[in-house]
Amino acid sequence: NILFSLNFGKKNFYIMSKGLVVLAYSGGLDTSCILLWLKEQGYDVIAFLANIGQDEDFDAAQKKAEKLGAKKVFIEDLRSEFVQEFIWPAVQANAVYEDRYLLGTSIARPCIARRQVQIARQERAQYVSHGATGKGNDQVRFELTCYALYPQIIAPWRIPEFYSRFRGRKDLMEYAEKHGIPVPVTPKAPWSMDANLMHISYESGILENPKNHAPSDLYQMTKNPEDSPSEPDVLEIDFAKGVPVRVTHVKEGTSKDTPLELFCYLNEIGGKHGVGRIDIVENRFIGMKSRGIYETPGGTILLHAHLDIETFTMDREVRKIKQSLGIKFSELIYNGFWYSPECEFVRHCIDKSQENVEGRVQLSVFKGQVYILGRESPKSLYNEELVSMDVQGDYDPCDASGFIKINAVRLREHNRLQGAAQKTL
Repeated sequence: NILFSLNFGKKNFYIMSKGLVVLAYSGGLDTSCILLWLKEQGYDVIAFLANIGQDEDFDAAQKKAEKLGAKKVFIEDLRSEFVQEFIWPAVQANAVYEDRYLLGTSIARPCIARRQVQIARQERAQYVSHGATGKGNDQVRFELTCYALYPQIIAPWRIPEFYSRFRGRKDLMEYAEKHGIPVPVTPKAPWSMDANLMHISYESGILENPKNHAPSDLYQMTKNPEDSPSEPDVLEIDFAKGVPVRVTHVKEGTSKDTPLELFCYLNEIGGKHGVGRIDIVENRFIGMKSRGIYETPGGTILLHAHLDIETFTMDREVRKIKQSLGIKFSELIYNGFWYSPECEFVRHCIDKSQENVEGRVQLSVFKGQVYILGRESPKSLYNEELVSMDVQGDYDPCDASGFIKINAVRLREHNRLQGAAQKTL
């Protein structure tokens, strides 16, 4: 505890502070109320707002935090490092959770929490805090990152004094009105939304019934494929070590080669054609199922392109092992273990697998779909002469007879034994 002295006229008043907290702040209802509540509990609060590509009025959020009594406000532009240090490793791994979700929220959390910890160290704060609820994955992701890097955490939605007082949005709204916290009179939409460069996710509200169809006005990042252009956009994407290094629009001749610009451009093209929409029921790490709707246009284009160039340049058996590592990596990301020894090991192995994943993929983006058109690579394992039906090449067809017979041994034995058993029935 820290003792502060305030002087009013001839009298000194002493206030005991419980310490300094760096709060992951969004400017929304929950974290605005949490900021004020932490101050009520006797903490000094630093508000930290990360720019990871969401559509946000950062100046308004800063003024709001200052009005609520934040000691300092940090607004950090993390977009470039989010792409290079978090999205690119996910691309290399073909990271997809439960076969469909491209982990847009999951990979953003360690990026945000890492900078939050850096600020906490810089400002000599005793605690970090967040507004994640007690039922979701984000509490795990934030806190596993923070515990790995900085061990003192305040999670209001798991403190009985907080969740007993604020049982829902209505209680938060009443608290906000009482304390002059500016919030919308009604929610913008009857669902919650989380946005960043990688994607937008939608859940809760009317979406909690998995039978309900997504309203047509829900999607913010992608057009309805039915309303998308009647002509495709043809792109060439160049890769080096499994990472995209250039995207070129074939017809227009324009190129993007910095990571942030490249990824934003793919989002633009994919969004225009309605690419990357999914509606799933997924398994949360804490043990319950939840319904989520996601838009991931640029990430979906890159997934198709990377899968293609990887198959073209990697040995089959190495790629099988790498695929299993990619599945494990996806689970680790989703569950919040980015800063774990096992995740560090898996990332190292995936990096090694990508050394020769180099080349160019040409693809078409059209009406919600990505179509691979062709590929080329100086490190391709494709041998046109060897595979050709018109050229003998360095291959003797007679060798296939022995290959087939050896592989047939167990099948013949299985049939002999099972056939004999069936005859006795």
